[in-house]
Amino acid sequence: MGEISGTSRAGTIPPSCLHEVFRAAEDRERATGRPVVKLHVGEPYFPPPREVALAVAHAVHQGRTAYTSAEGMPALREALAVKLETENGHRTSPDRVFVTPGSCQGLAALFQSLANRGDELLLPELHWPIHLQQVLLAGFRPVFYALGPGYRPRLDAIRAALTPRTRAVLINSPANPTGAVLGTELMEGILELAREHDLQIISDEAYEHFVYEGEHVSFASLEHGLPERERRVFSTFTFSKSLAMTGYRLGYVVTPNAVAAHALRVVQEASIIGPSTPVQYAGLTALKARDSARENARMVLANRDRALPALREAGLLGELPQGGWYAVLDLDPVGVDADTFAAGLLEKYDVGVAPAAGFALRPVLSDDGRILCADPAPDSRRLLRLAFCGDPAELDTGVERLLAHAADLRSRGGDP
Repeated sequence: MGEISGTSRAGTIPPSCLHEVFRAAEDRERATGRPVVKLHVGEPYFPPPREVALAVAHAVHQGRTAYTSAEGMPALREALAVKLETENGHRTSPDRVFVTPGSCQGLAALFQSLANRGDELLLPELHWPIHLQQVLLAGFRPVFYALGPGYRPRLDAIRAALTPRTRAVLINSPANPTGAVLGTELMEGILELAREHDLQIISDEAYEHFVYEGEHVSFASLEHGLPERERRVFSTFTFSKSLAMTGYRLGYVVTPNAVAAHALRVVQEASIIGPSTPVQYAGLTALKARDSARENARMVLANRDRALPALREAGLLGELPQGGWYAVLDLDPVGVDADTFAAGLLEKYDVGVAPAAGFALRPVLSDDGRILCADPAPDSRRLLRLAFCGDPAELDTGVERLLAHAADLRSRGGDP
């Protein structure tokens, strides 16, 4: 991408590839009048619990719509601190918990609260595009660490990516887009590395309830017995996934100590004033809906186990994802790049999928932080992300059509 004269630093940051795919699917539906099977977007087919909607309506009707503090209302933060200890093994104070308009905004604010000019932050080589945008907007310079089998992080690769300017490392488990899940041993190694090099750890745990092999380990639980001054793990969570509250925009960030909480409070005061009050009441109610979260996880697991094995048998998927809502397919056996495959799948079969090159951008920055270019890693051009959190019948149809498209291209030697 070439730099546009007069463009701000933010204006040089590439847009998320997911928005491009989303628009292409919408355009296809308008042009044909037929529905597109949407395997490109992480929108669950299960609804939020009914009592959550009633809680919002009740708060509005009762006039509970005044400002709260930038951190969020005390009752919700106290309830979240209890949840963190009982479910995540993370003992913390409500004063370290921040309610946010979705974990996405919480992450963006968190990066802003940590970044100093010239600081580097480590990201996995396959990452959620929004993570990269947030890092760049905050002023960090991203550095990417390699992934091993099953797209799982490797401690030696993280160590190799370190420089004297490294400030923090992002860990996403279960991961978007790969579905990789980190175990305790690897997390302990990363934490020891962080202590050795005085790094901060940002743990994005949006898919905490969607772990299909083993159990979710909350990174901050490894600091359970440490005094606050020695803690360095920041955690982010969301109500969007476990309880399908995607449009409510409700999440939370947990800071490790008072110094970090002060910095994040300043960012939140300057950017949101305070989170939505009625939605916070919905959060209080949602925290009681643990059975719904468990049932939703069982439904997505059933989707995985029913629909994805055929992709593995076709040589497009190395292993079933250990967690999350997504799988990364490798089109090397088909003989075409992901952009070509996805465009043909949408045009011929009305199925939307996301080419993964946008999950592997490698931006080159000028001294003042502008993006000079942002080409994807070469190996990523053959990768696709597929969402398996949607309606089971649509997922089955979409996978069937994807396999038919792949077989057709194979029979023609990859010629689209």
